[in-house]
Amino acid sequence: MRKRDHNLLTNAASLLICGLLAGVVVAAAAFPVVAMSGLAAKAGAETFDKLPSELTVKRSPQISYLYASDGKTPLATMYDENRRDIPLKEVSPNMQKAIIAAEDHNFYKHNGVDMKGIGRAFLANNSAGETQQGASTLTMQYVRLQIAYSATHPQDVVDATEDTTARKLREIRYAMQISQDLSKDEILERYLNLAAFGNGAYGIFAASQVYFGKHPKDLTIDESAMLAGLVKAPSEFNPTTKTGYPQAVARRDYVINNMVKIGAITQQEADAAKAVKLVVKDKATPNGCVATNKNHWGFFCDYFYRWWMDEETFGATRYDRERRLKSGGYTIITSLDVKTQEAAKKAVERNLKTGSKNAPMIAAVEPGTGRVRALATNRNFKLDDPNKPQNKISSNPAKAKKKIRGTYPNTTNPLLTGGGDIRGYQAGSTFKIFTLVAALEKGYPLDYTINAPVQFKSKYPVDYNGEAACPGTSYYCPKNASPSLAGPHNMWSAFGKSVNTYFIPLQQQVGTWSVVEAARKLGIRFLSSSDADFADNKEAANNWGPFSLGVTDVTPLDLANAYATLAADGKHCEPIPVQEIRDHEGNKLDVANPRCDQAVKPEVARAAIDAARCPVGDHSSTSRCRGGTATDVRRIVGKPVAGKTGTTDAAKTASMVVTTKQLSVAGILGDPDWAQTTDFMSHGIINPAVYETLRDAMKGKESIEFTPPGSKTANGEQRSIPDVKCQSVDAARARIKDAGFNVEVDTDRVNSSCPAGTVAGTSPDGRTSKGGTVTIQISNGNGRDEDDQSQGPNRPNRPGRPR
Repeated sequence: MRKRDHNLLTNAASLLICGLLAGVVVAAAAFPVVAMSGLAAKAGAETFDKLPSELTVKRSPQISYLYASDGKTPLATMYDENRRDIPLKEVSPNMQKAIIAAEDHNFYKHNGVDMKGIGRAFLANNSAGETQQGASTLTMQYVRLQIAYSATHPQDVVDATEDTTARKLREIRYAMQISQDLSKDEILERYLNLAAFGNGAYGIFAASQVYFGKHPKDLTIDESAMLAGLVKAPSEFNPTTKTGYPQAVARRDYVINNMVKIGAITQQEADAAKAVKLVVKDKATPNGCVATNKNHWGFFCDYFYRWWMDEETFGATRYDRERRLKSGGYTIITSLDVKTQEAAKKAVERNLKTGSKNAPMIAAVEPGTGRVRALATNRNFKLDDPNKPQNKISSNPAKAKKKIRGTYPNTTNPLLTGGGDIRGYQAGSTFKIFTLVAALEKGYPLDYTINAPVQFKSKYPVDYNGEAACPGTSYYCPKNASPSLAGPHNMWSAFGKSVNTYFIPLQQQVGTWSVVEAARKLGIRFLSSSDADFADNKEAANNWGPFSLGVTDVTPLDLANAYATLAADGKHCEPIPVQEIRDHEGNKLDVANPRCDQAVKPEVARAAIDAARCPVGDHSSTSRCRGGTATDVRRIVGKPVAGKTGTTDAAKTASMVVTTKQLSVAGILGDPDWAQTTDFMSHGIINPAVYETLRDAMKGKESIEFTPPGSKTANGEQRSIPDVKCQSVDAARARIKDAGFNVEVDTDRVNSSCPAGTVAGTSPDGRTSKGGTVTIQISNGNGRDEDDQSQGPNRPNRPGRPR
């Protein structure tokens, strides 16, 4: 029954009595020495009359819960105050009775202010000569708590808790008004959700969890009495301390006796409850990413936290956003897939266990949504204990001299996603995909042929006679991993075998700026300031010679997302760590929706994937692969796959990315503490870490084929190559150029029946795409055509060292 329905005359009389007596009675209860002052009575009546009757009510801070993508598996909790509001029906009747017995016997009888209680306090305090009893009802205590939580200035909090007459008057005024507006059950519910129970527990839900590890609806009489006894002095009655435990037991028994007095329980029930030995769990609710459900989930949790902190939806400033997260009571379904996460962590540990200075760093992204499904490395997500440090001295020589410790085995650095001083790692030839995409966008078909030399002299400027220059020049001159890779290649074979001297000429033809822009569209962020200086300046970018060979810093997350974009037919989605976010009222927020755009045309993406099937031993109806750098991947994963390996100079990092239609997994092996490591980073570690993650994550999932590109994108406009056999080189060059092809001459002569110095043939011969490169082969005149020589038994393609 709501108090507003009471007789108005009764309420008016109560207000009048309180107004007249407040100055005397309240002052007596709080300050007995000045209780009889006439000035106090006069001031009290006037002040009471002028007080506002409406209490500003703000929702108290609430804990936010993070779950895995199944919506059930707990991931983490984040809070400023460990509190979760629950309805009164979810609180045990034992607890409801116990708090009334402990704090306000007449709760259901008065109008928010217990006049008899004030009178008793007046008499007791007057006779004692000092303050012995208060007169606050449970409703007045709720008012005091609510004023403190609604404060907008620190002084307001002080005023709400300071033991003054003014505070008591204000509480009386508000308590009487609240008793008119709310039912007794509503007041009790709000009080139980707001009260502090010590040990970081705010509200009955947290208290029940912290002390007894159970839901409030399951609290027994003895447990309820102990919790009810805490609110008066949580520190003094703290049952988890040696000195507080006996006082907590005594206070519990006191509350149990009061429950008998108010008729809440029988004496028999009381005796049984007091006989129960008090046992508390003392289990603080985990808080933040260093206390996730599983240690290695911390890297994902930290990625979520950084994402949230960058979202203006949650506040104008980072301070506002953090307060929203830690006090907003959100239910957050993250994108972390438990199966994929566990597969990634196990794959990492199988190949390089936690404790090594080198780190296999794995990220998994869902194509078409950008949802990050896993982040794993061989590190514990935790702060190293400065008192008992576990971390080894840094592998970086400069830091080692200063005895600075590294990130192994413990770190909270965002190794896999970037942030802080983490900018990423070089990913080698995985970047050739961006050159391929840029060329496809300009109309080059997959069949576009270039005669890849052993060493290519580019137009890109470098230091004169430097390590990357052709001898005696200032031009960039890349080589291949093996001289045997030289020769005519199209995009399928060049990408499959990772031919540097195919992709640098191709980059030069399409323009490096176009290649950089393709990378940006697919999701590469250029986190390093030095990389950004090139990437944001067209003139500078066009002189970025080795870009196709992966000299740019990139995170495993961005690399996985770039290939995921191609697997999703060119649909790029921002990496996102959430699936659903609901606020305290249960409203679903749009901020969790995927944010996608069509980065490249579907046909371009399909063609790029068609070429990317070659390195990992897969093929389509249109692809013409000639070997690859990791051809066992298709067999191991057991699903249609596309991907690429990458190695930097001196193997300072090793990389691999493999994608299906449903999941893209990228991994980089490096030393996060020292980019210039002298260690050799082995593909024998990173490759299995990547493909085993994908294999195990894909178990039980549908096998979905990639859509192959159309004939024009794959083959271009096919034209016949003129037959120039035995003609002069100049005549042959002219005829082939007139037919619409680029022409190169191979200076190494081949066996042929044609006269020495004339044309022995072309590579390719027959037909090829318009605009492609046709290489003229010159005869040595030995009388035997190259095609007539025995080639020996067919041998399977074997991958060279990974590139």
